[in-house]
Amino acid sequence: MPLRSIHCLLILLFGSIAALTANAGEERANIIYIMVDDLGYGDLGCYGQKQIQTPHLDQMAAEGMRFTDHYAGHTVCRPSRLVLWTGQHVGHTGLTGNRSRSLTGKEPTVAKLLQQAGYATGGVGKWALGHVDSPAEVNNDGHPNRNGFDYWYGYLNQSNAHNYYPPYLWENDRQVFLPGNVLMDHPMARGRVSEKKVTYSHDKMTDAALAFIQRNHRSPFLMHIHWTIPHANNEGGRVLKDGMEVPDYGIYADRPWPNPEKGFAAMITRMDADVGRLFQMLKDLGIDENTLVIFTSDNGPHREGNHDHEYFDSNGVLKGFKRSMHEGGIRVPMIARWPGNIAAGSQSDLPSAFWDFLPTACEIAGVEPPSDIDGISYLPTLLDKSADQRKHEYLYWASQEGDTTIGIRKGPWKLVRYRKDRDGQPDWRLYDLRNDLGETNDLAAKHPEQVEEILELVRRDQLALDTKPKG
Repeated sequence: MPLRSIHCLLILLFGSIAALTANAGEERANIIYIMVDDLGYGDLGCYGQKQIQTPHLDQMAAEGMRFTDHYAGHTVCRPSRLVLWTGQHVGHTGLTGNRSRSLTGKEPTVAKLLQQAGYATGGVGKWALGHVDSPAEVNNDGHPNRNGFDYWYGYLNQSNAHNYYPPYLWENDRQVFLPGNVLMDHPMARGRVSEKKVTYSHDKMTDAALAFIQRNHRSPFLMHIHWTIPHANNEGGRVLKDGMEVPDYGIYADRPWPNPEKGFAAMITRMDADVGRLFQMLKDLGIDENTLVIFTSDNGPHREGNHDHEYFDSNGVLKGFKRSMHEGGIRVPMIARWPGNIAAGSQSDLPSAFWDFLPTACEIAGVEPPSDIDGISYLPTLLDKSADQRKHEYLYWASQEGDTTIGIRKGPWKLVRYRKDRDGQPDWRLYDLRNDLGETNDLAAKHPEQVEEILELVRRDQLALDTKPKG
């Protein structure tokens, strides 16, 4: 067995013993992590949105902490999720684009670490890290049941998750067929568009998440809710000219907007209502004050399915959107609520990222995280103990997607590399986020010493300073 594998097993064993010992006679907090898909920094009322209504998430921010400088793991789905599960940024996971990757069942994921510590672990939504498309493939080591989840309900194949009316979802290793949904026979649909649409997958996944909490509320639990809203059905946008699939437009039905924009807004408001259902259940079960709920998005806003991210100003003041290393592609909303622990109406500008969730969850559960992660627990910030908060020397992203390949943040400085060279030299652009959040003023020529200082840190840690395009 490789040395690293032995090391990981020892961490799981001793971490579990330490957690059980440290928490003997002490009630450990439940953790619910909600990640939506392609929601922009400016898509929520509490982050400045004026047209799309999100009253429950705005209330969550009023009762908890709103992070202004939180970042996704990547600019697109799969690598962002891998970062979340493992606590390592893409410089160490090696996945820098939406190409195929499965977990092996050996990685010490956040779910596995908490499972070993006695937490009930459940998840719903998009998995994306273990290709399972038929019953013959359920023994794939990338299946969530082999990566720390006692229970999973949702999509296992990332591409199938484009369709909000699929013929089936997965409940652990079993296909659960959704009544009335029939796929369209059209070459451009690629098996991801339904001509008969009866059962909405988002609603089924929400029901499964609430049922898991109901079943497990008497013991500590970790619940991941990975809703696919407001991702577009890209194939539906090509075939039907509208990829924003939702049962109805709700309060936006009479707005003078294009149908894809009505659908986009309706998806977000529908999801927001389900956040309200979640908080009501926590109160009804008497576990509201012992449950940390985090809400965020897997990357910046999209321009897909005939939706235009500019229509509702989804990236707010930020430059760029999904697939960009500028702030609009990676800076995402994050709200944390934990009554009695997180001060109501608080705000943090701590630069943090998805790879920080694993050590945060471990600290809450009393588990020792792996030593080779990049994350830093932000629990001190949540508990208003900023003096105890360790900070990153810098944050790093690398991408095979889009026109920008590297993003690095060090303090207020942001360094972005463009794919095409400028004047025969690497095109690095430097921004001061204190005074230029929209990244409009390139200061690389004015501050070459700052560019070199940041690059030297990355060289020191042997991280890539360029990536090849996807494909």
